[in-house]
Amino acid sequence: MKLQLALLVAAVAAAQAASAATFKWTSASDIPTLDVHSQNNALGNGVHAAVYESLVYYNSRSFKVEAQLATDWKLLNPTQMRITLRKGVKFSDGSAFTAEDAVFSLNRAMAKTSNYGVYAQGIDKVVKVDDNTIDVLLKAPNPVLMNQLTELRMMSKAWSEKNKSVEPKDIKTKDESFAHRNAMGTGPFMVKEWQPDQKLVMVRNPNWWGKMEGNLTEIVYTPVRSEATRVAALLSGEVDLLLDPSPQDLGRMRSNSALKVVDGAENRTIFFGMDQFRDELVGSNIKGKNPLKDVRVRKALYQAIDSNALNKVTMRGLSQPTGTLVSPQVNGWTKKVDARWPYDIEGAKKLLADAGYKDGFEVDFACPNNRYINDEEVCQAVTAMWSRVGVKAKLRTLPLVTYFPMIQRYEASIYMLGWGVPTFDALYSLQSLVRSVGAGGDGNYNVGRYSNPQMDALVERIKKETDAKNRNELIEKALELSHQDVSHIPLHNQIIPWAMKKSVDVVHRADNRIDWRLVKVN
Repeated sequence: MKLQLALLVAAVAAAQAASAATFKWTSASDIPTLDVHSQNNALGNGVHAAVYESLVYYNSRSFKVEAQLATDWKLLNPTQMRITLRKGVKFSDGSAFTAEDAVFSLNRAMAKTSNYGVYAQGIDKVVKVDDNTIDVLLKAPNPVLMNQLTELRMMSKAWSEKNKSVEPKDIKTKDESFAHRNAMGTGPFMVKEWQPDQKLVMVRNPNWWGKMEGNLTEIVYTPVRSEATRVAALLSGEVDLLLDPSPQDLGRMRSNSALKVVDGAENRTIFFGMDQFRDELVGSNIKGKNPLKDVRVRKALYQAIDSNALNKVTMRGLSQPTGTLVSPQVNGWTKKVDARWPYDIEGAKKLLADAGYKDGFEVDFACPNNRYINDEEVCQAVTAMWSRVGVKAKLRTLPLVTYFPMIQRYEASIYMLGWGVPTFDALYSLQSLVRSVGAGGDGNYNVGRYSNPQMDALVERIKKETDAKNRNELIEKALELSHQDVSHIPLHNQIIPWAMKKSVDVVHRADNRIDWRLVKVN
C-alpha cells in the first residue's frame, strides 16, 4: 500500500513537472513602472494584474465583473457600498491581506501623485468595518463603481510603509520609490527580476489563494522595439507569443504551419489631441497666437486626414475608422456619434483661410514609436496629408517610457494618444479626456487642456445619473459636443492580432490584456 501511494505521489509530481511551462513573450515597449497606482498604462496594467489583484475583475470570457479579493458587495444605501473581503488571502511574503490593506490601497489610488483617480471617481472615503469588511462611501450614486474597482489593485500597507512607498511614484518626475522597481502582491505570480527595457521575469507565487487553469510557472517578457527582430524571435521559436505583430508581417505568420494568429477588436480608440490652452504655441512660426484654439483650424486638420487611406495602406485593415472617442464595445457609443467629418482637402484649405492661415503654419507634432499599431507610420502619413493644406507638422517620435511623461507635462502641441476603456463605459473617456483638468481624475489625460463649461456640466451629470436611458442620452450629448468642438481628432479603433506558436492556448481580450491564469503551453 505504501509503495502504491509513493508511486502515485511520484506520478502526480512528474505530471505536474511535465505540464509546468516557461512562457516567453515580447512586444515593442516596456512597462513604465511596477507601481500599480503611478502610470495608467494598458501594457503595464496587464502585467501588474499577474502580481497584484483587485477586489473584483473581469471574467476573460464573459467580461462580467466577478469576485477576486472581494467575495461579496452590496449597496446598503445609494452612497454606501459594503464589500466583504476574501478570507485566507496572503501576500507573496506570507503576510495576511486584510481590510487595512484594502483601505490603504484605495486611498493610495486617490493620492495626488496617482494616475488612477479616474477609477476612484465618486469615492468620498473608505472605512474599515472589521478585518474582512470595508465600506466605500460615495459622494453621490455611482452606476459604474464596480467596473472602476477592476483596475484598483491591492498593495500591502506594511510593505509600502516599510519601503517608503506610501505615495505613488509621480510619473512627471524622474524621482523613484521602492515600489517603482519592486512588487509584492497577492496575485498568482511574483516579480523575480526587472531590468527596465531589457527583461521582466515573473515566477509562481506559492502563497496564491486561487486555482490556475493554465500551466505557467514562469513568465519572461522581453521588450524589443525592432519589428523585424520581434518577428524573427517568434519565427525562430525564441518567444512563444508576439503581442503586437506588424501588419505587413501578418500574411506570412498566418501561412506558417507552426504559428497561429488570434484576432479581436480592441476597445481602444486612437486619436490626436491639440494644445488649446497656450496663447502661443511653442516652436511655431505663428507668434502671439495659438492657431489650435480656433475650431476652424482644428476642423481643417481633421478634414485633411484621409482615414480610409490610413486604414487600407498604413494599417493594412487593422483599424476601424471612427468619428468619436470610444469604440463600439463601450457603453455610450452610437452610430450617430461615430460619424466622421468628411475628408475634404479643399474644405480644409478654406477653413484655414477663413481662420487667417491661408499659407498654413508650422506646428510641433509628437507621437510614440513603440506603443500602438504602426504609430510612427500613421503619424508620418498624417504629416504628409497635412502638408497638402499648408500645415507643416514638425514630427518627433519618442519611446513610450519618455513619451507619456512628456505629454503629461503639456510639452506637445499636437500629440497621438490611444485610449482603451477598462470600465467599458464612456464616462471613463469623457472624464479623462474632455473634462477640464481638475482633481479626482478629472482631465488626467486631457493634455491639450480642452475646456468647455457645457462639457464639464454634462460629465458631472453622467457621473451621478443612475437611470440608464437618461445617462446614455447625456453621454451621446457629450460625445456630440466633442465632435462639434473638435476637442480631438479621432482616427480609428484598433484591431488587435496576437501571433503565437500553435502550442499556445490563450483567451483574447478586448483590452489587449493576457489573463495569465488561463495561458497554457502544450
